Amino acid sequence: MNLSYRKRKSADYLLMILVFALIAFGLVMIYSVSKYLSMQITNQATDKYFLVRQLASLGVGIIIWMIFQSIDYRFWQRQTTTMLILTLILLSSVFIFRGANNETSRWINLFGFGFQPSEIAKLSMIFYLSGWLASKKEGDVNRLFLPFLVFVGSVSLLMLLQKDLGTLSVILVIAAAIFFTAGAKLSNLLIGSSLGVFLIWLAIKIEPYRMQRLTAFFNPGSATLSASYHIRNALIAIGSGGLWGLGFGQSKQKYLYLPEAQTDSIFPIIAEELGFFRAGAVILLYALIAYRGFSIARRAPDTFSQLVAVGITVWIIWQTFVNLAAMLALLPLTGVPLPFISYGGTSLVAFLAAVGVLLNISKQTVD
Repeated sequence: MNLSYRKRKSADYLLMILVFALIAFGLVMIYSVSKYLSMQITNQATDKYFLVRQLASLGVGIIIWMIFQSIDYRFWQRQTTTMLILTLILLSSVFIFRGANNETSRWINLFGFGFQPSEIAKLSMIFYLSGWLASKKEGDVNRLFLPFLVFVGSVSLLMLLQKDLGTLSVILVIAAAIFFTAGAKLSNLLIGSSLGVFLIWLAIKIEPYRMQRLTAFFNPGSATLSASYHIRNALIAIGSGGLWGLGFGQSKQKYLYLPEAQTDSIFPIIAEELGFFRAGAVILLYALIAYRGFSIARRAPDTFSQLVAVGITVWIIWQTFVNLAAMLALLPLTGVPLPFISYGGTSLVAFLAAVGVLLNISKQTVD
């Protein structure tokens, strides 16, 4: 790759506008979706419980975004070993900081603050894989297939132990995209994909509730009401919205019929209140983010920045696809938040950090 580049005076403003438009829209929808639940859990004290918490997370996220945007992306390339260690520590931390019931959780609580380590680990993994592969000659990448599988397998085992199939699928796709972009042969990618499918099948096999979800996906009529309850109510919400929606704030499913309505299941409420056309416009914003992200990757000044840009863009878009496809019954139900929109502080902060890195790369792209 040509190492000559022209440093831009500013970052990719369009990408920045698209991301913050989704965040602003998400805040509005979180308020609409969570009003009733907020009143319940606060004994009628406020209907803005989730909105206020998300605004606090946004404040932290904006600070992190500004910091990551100002750090030259080459700094992360020099931290490859640190990023490897950080990824493994983050994914192992949930087993160290167990809850009082001694059960594995996807969350840890430190000094009164709870966060989900796997969200942060996605970004550190992108830095590690990009730095590691960028340090090798182009012809050497395929000889790294076995070490690559060992790393991805180790990460996958930690996610299986956390019982987080949704995050596992996102991590596998990010890793595959970076490895393929670095120059891996298609045959290696097919072998890796087969192993990834096996891991997901194993995760489904060892957890009865996942098998119930899979049965509900392939044959909803034969599934028990409890197994198909979530997806049935998601489809009811989407279908009720029609072309133009019931109107902002007029959702029926958000009144505790649809589980996790403010987090993983926020899109069905968007479709119910705003309708097919406006929900389609939200999807279009994600498509534009994908275009801007891959455009930055295509014009990246070196291999490391190209791999990082691909990894971050694939992370955003694949997680969006998994969330939407699950809510539309195109994939078995799994729990991953909708990027920039769903309620969830760790996810929002992690995505803003990643966008900050993308914007830093965009300042130095090749014309």
